[in-house]
Amino acid sequence: MKLDYDLASYYKKIKNSNTYFHTFFNNSNLSAGVLILQPGEEDTQTPHDSDEIYYIISGDGYLKIKNKDYKVSKDKAFFVGQNVEHYFHGNKKELKVLYFFGGPDS
Repeated sequence: MKLDYDLASYYKKIKNSNTYFHTFFNNSNLSAGVLILQPGEEDTQTPHDSDEIYYIISGDGYLKIKNKDYKVSKDKAFFVGQNVEHYFHGNKKELKVLYFFGGPDS
């Protein structure tokens, strides 16, 4: 099992693909990945089957959880419960986020 992860390599993988996120660790108990949204890019995620933690690496904008907007900025973290509607929006800078699921990425 791999024990170290280089986020910069996943940033490159995202930039060279047609998706804005990459899950680099995925098992039955825990999943982790990175999400990168460019200004004006739409976050199309739907509610997940597991609880989730987001850690903001860099950027700005908002995270809408249910019907409330939370301002995002570097070094902030957010919890989103399973099956709760949420998405990032309104970023004027590139937004980089590290995410963790309490279970498999679904």
